[in-house]
Amino acid sequence: MSGWDEGAVYYSDQPQFPEAGDAATVSPHAVMTKFKEFIRTFEIGQNCFPYREALLDNPKRLLVHLEDLLAFDSDLPSLIRSAPADFLPVFEKAAGEVLAGLRMREANETGEMEEPTPSDVQILLTSREDPVSMRLLGAQYISKLVKISGISIAASRVKAKATYVFLVCKNCRKTREVPCRPGLGGAIVPRSCDHVPQPGEEPCPLDPWMVVPDRSQYVDQQTLKLQENPEDVPTGELPRNMLLSVDRHLVQLIVPGTRLTVMGIYSIFQASSSSNSHKGAVAIRQPYIRVVGLEDTNEASSRGPANFTPDEEEEFKKFAGGQDVYSNICTKIAPSIFGHEDVKKAVACLLFGGSRKSLPDGVKLRGDINVLLLGDPSTAKSQFLKFVEKTAPIAVYTSGKGSSAAGLTASVIRDSSTREFYLEGGAMVLADGGVVCIDEFDKMRPEDRVAIHEAMEQQTISIAKAGITTVLNSRTSVLAAANPPSGRYDDLKTAQDNIDLQTTILSRFDLIFIVKDIRKYSQDKEIASHIIRVHASADKVTDENTDSKEDNWLKRYIQYCRSRCHPRLTEAAAMKLQQQYVKIREDMKRRAHETGEAAPIPITVRQLEAIVRLSESLAKMRLSHDATEDDVGKAFKLFDTSTMDAARSGINQQINITSEMANEIKQAETQIKRRMGIGARLSERRLIEDLARMGMNDSMVRRALLIMHQRGEVEYQRERRSIVRKA
Repeated sequence: MSGWDEGAVYYSDQPQFPEAGDAATVSPHAVMTKFKEFIRTFEIGQNCFPYREALLDNPKRLLVHLEDLLAFDSDLPSLIRSAPADFLPVFEKAAGEVLAGLRMREANETGEMEEPTPSDVQILLTSREDPVSMRLLGAQYISKLVKISGISIAASRVKAKATYVFLVCKNCRKTREVPCRPGLGGAIVPRSCDHVPQPGEEPCPLDPWMVVPDRSQYVDQQTLKLQENPEDVPTGELPRNMLLSVDRHLVQLIVPGTRLTVMGIYSIFQASSSSNSHKGAVAIRQPYIRVVGLEDTNEASSRGPANFTPDEEEEFKKFAGGQDVYSNICTKIAPSIFGHEDVKKAVACLLFGGSRKSLPDGVKLRGDINVLLLGDPSTAKSQFLKFVEKTAPIAVYTSGKGSSAAGLTASVIRDSSTREFYLEGGAMVLADGGVVCIDEFDKMRPEDRVAIHEAMEQQTISIAKAGITTVLNSRTSVLAAANPPSGRYDDLKTAQDNIDLQTTILSRFDLIFIVKDIRKYSQDKEIASHIIRVHASADKVTDENTDSKEDNWLKRYIQYCRSRCHPRLTEAAAMKLQQQYVKIREDMKRRAHETGEAAPIPITVRQLEAIVRLSESLAKMRLSHDATEDDVGKAFKLFDTSTMDAARSGINQQINITSEMANEIKQAETQIKRRMGIGARLSERRLIEDLARMGMNDSMVRRALLIMHQRGEVEYQRERRSIVRKA
């Protein structure tokens, strides 16, 4: 019976009275009473009043769940959803009054006890509904409550926004206060003064009011730019962005690059006449969202851990408890690619990732695994990258030639209307908590590649440009694909010449795979039949559905493992790891002594950490909280087949040269010198063909050329196609 004894006139509904709309019959007073009642009396369990407690703990703001409001009174949420701008101030006023009622009386200056004055409380709303896509926001949503999600790409400086403007009449010095519209709207200043002039006094002119800035009331306000999540953008479209306006206690909570879910009022404002096309169009307004609730969907929650159904969790746990989870997951990775078992294992480890650790002294150790695929063309490297982009919960795909340093890290941009600088995050920032796939890694300009160094090891991006000095998070794994400098992997070259990247960036990759296109009859036959089968069965509709479902299942499982499980090494595993690492270092040292040159891929402490991360990700696949000796063994095996193999690859001049071979090489050298005078240029292929006609073994000729090249007697030009004899 709320609102019964209110001073209102009641009448019976008679047909001659037209029916009033719902909004007209709801009086603000009745709503306010309901809101007060909700804050005071809503309880969960016995005598537990969450909103009363929250108000007393933090009197500045109150977070209200719309589901609780619905449970308390079914009308209130629909009122707030349909006309949030009208009812939120009522709610805030109610909260202020309830807070004043909950507090003790205070003594004023004269020592008398008096009631505390109601203070301002900011109400923040949250709900469990699904966010709307930014592309679907249209005119029907204006001044309604909407929920959208995205990535903040820019944040402006904090400005002061007047809530009440204090006006003074120029002529008669009469004062008045005018309320200001919230959000990006302005105040409506009256045109005339209502002062009645005395005889002999001149009347107030039109537009007599002057604003007194010092006596107006202000709140903080900041504008943010929200962009669609990269995974929601349709292919080939540009991502949309939306202007957000936040005020009071929500300012300066958000840095660019954070993923947000926002509840807000979809509003419109008159844009400053920046664009010449809309100067004449009075009725055209720009939309923005006035935020009334922010949720950070950070990596910790990784799209909110609550969105797994109990059935899914049971299925995941059952799968994780089964036999041989590791190989099961590896079969699900890029099933259309034949072979490459080790690369698939590495990609699986990359998708699950190790665990991040924060040490007591504030040092953070990364848990993400970086993988480099290096090798011949047409060995399905880019296919792997595309698969990871599709399967990882968050992923960004870029190509080496098409990305600059600023596009990968962050750029400083000048706002067109306010002329101030702001930051816009690049690919590494947008993929925070996910994977960045970089194709054609070797084609990147060296100065752009340096920009990735910090992001790959420290997992932050520091910026000092245009007066902005800041650090952005980029907790990402990097999966890169590259070709050797001569296009193909050349077995006659040393590993150093084949891997044309600096050691600084190579040591940041945990696993380096050399993918070769080996010509072998049986294998070629299998690959050919596999590819033809893939092409033949591509159009069958039934397979397609199950395939997308499989992808989706793997995506969900990865998300589940990443959010629920953070394994650590056991004592025994740590001991085993230590012994293995020391042994590897000894081997490398011995080899360096024997060959007299440093290894092309250094084995450093980073590689030790890499094996730790691999073991943790293997444990994560089984949803186990301990990485055992078995995991360390598997991680070592993987590390050995990839990085150690790459470090051992290429030819060493010392290997198995018998006296006959040495003789042949000598002969080949003299023939080459005969064929080519000093300064002469010849194509390599032609030279080898000519010497082969004379009955020489072409591999010996290649060896001889290589040895001469190392002595500096010949040099290669035009991507090793032609040879020039030097003095």
